[in-house]
Amino acid sequence: MERREFLTRTAAVTGGAAFAAGPFHGLVATAANPAPGSGRAPATPALGPLKPVADDRDGQVRLHLPDGFSYRSFSAVGDPMDDGYPAPARPDGMAAFRGWGGTTVLVRNHEVPGTPGAFGNLAQAYDTLGGGGTTTLTVNRHGRLTDQRISLNGTIMNCSGGPMPWGAWISAEETIDGPDVKSPVPGADNSKLKKKHGYIFEVPLRGASSSEPVRAAGRFQHESVCFDPTSGALYLTEDNPLFPSGFYRYLPPVHPMRAGRVLDGGRLQMLAVAGTPRAQLQLGQPKGAAYGVNWVDIDDPDPTFSPGATWFDAAPTVSREGQAKGAAVFSRLEGAVYQDGSVYFVSTQGGDAAPGDEFPPGPGGLSAFGAGRGQVWAYDIRHQRLRLVYQSPHSSVLDMPDNIAVSPRGTLILCEDGEEENYLRGLTARGALFDIARLAPVAGDPDAEFAGSTFDPDGHTLYVNVQSRAGCTIAIRGPWL
Repeated sequence: MERREFLTRTAAVTGGAAFAAGPFHGLVATAANPAPGSGRAPATPALGPLKPVADDRDGQVRLHLPDGFSYRSFSAVGDPMDDGYPAPARPDGMAAFRGWGGTTVLVRNHEVPGTPGAFGNLAQAYDTLGGGGTTTLTVNRHGRLTDQRISLNGTIMNCSGGPMPWGAWISAEETIDGPDVKSPVPGADNSKLKKKHGYIFEVPLRGASSSEPVRAAGRFQHESVCFDPTSGALYLTEDNPLFPSGFYRYLPPVHPMRAGRVLDGGRLQMLAVAGTPRAQLQLGQPKGAAYGVNWVDIDDPDPTFSPGATWFDAAPTVSREGQAKGAAVFSRLEGAVYQDGSVYFVSTQGGDAAPGDEFPPGPGGLSAFGAGRGQVWAYDIRHQRLRLVYQSPHSSVLDMPDNIAVSPRGTLILCEDGEEENYLRGLTARGALFDIARLAPVAGDPDAEFAGSTFDPDGHTLYVNVQSRAGCTIAIRGPWL
């Protein structure tokens, strides 16, 4: 048995936190006990060993998959799109929606940093120097791409976001760039930017975004967004690599299901642990750790910085206001998904490092905020209860989870963003991990990673992005659990 497989099986005991009965119980069907009344068949904790599988498009091996699975890639970086522009670089977060006539519509982020200039039509760009944005892809019932075009441009570092049930994608900028902030990206000149950045933007399934930011939802290094249909709140994660990150909620002035979109002018809040000011949740947690929470208001969600402010001055501003009021801190919050009254989200570097598994020093000798290899958290909205779902015991088991999705049967799908091999991993309710796919090494691009996993509305196809120099979107089909 390979060391990774041994550690993976052991992790079900040493790293996982089994869900108690109640709001966390129905996340997934376990091997022996499917959720009562769920109608779900018992799931197995593994799909089988992974083997090299050739891409149906061109025969190249891009993924290792279990027996019975196949895939097809499309919309690679630089491919000509239907609006006449090349497909942008660095595909990242993504969501799948039911389209028209049996089609699936994918809205896909592009995490382009700095100020290289907007792709697409400059007349529609939020800021003509911003290199990020979104593209919208249409795939037919046979899994073939039929249309692709730009739907948001002129933004910066569009990392992730989240789907909205009225048929829209919220795209989030993982930056606080603007003419008031010196860029940390070599060669980038923020003084030429026309607009402040660090916001969320709504992108409709048809047509292009209005490019109007929701400023009251905060100017910080956004990552993911998910929506609670009962309260109308948006839950937001912050991915700050060198400073504490917060978990936020945005309360729009009108319920988005009534307004038909997310309106600006609402209230931003940051999560705090009841009775424990500035709780250090980036640290290793005991198995089954759970906390009651409350929320603190952010009075200045859209700060403007003094001329010449550096990224180090500006990036933690919103989080620091929350911390001063007692808010809790995490290490690099990334993927988030809403499921059955709870929000599941990941802390990419949460936990404690195992001996010999420490991170090397970061840029300039700085270490990233957080020493572990990843945590998965669940926030029960109704009971205002935060619970640790899983904590990685070692990078060989789970290495820096990033984007997450949920399968039709409830299994959490984790995209790894680690230092070596990257996997798509499934997480069961009892804390057991299993392999779904491994990314084949990308020549000349050791930082290639999975991103943007999302199931189509029927649950037959898992779409995922490969973020690399020749990045693309991949549709995976097979006997899903």
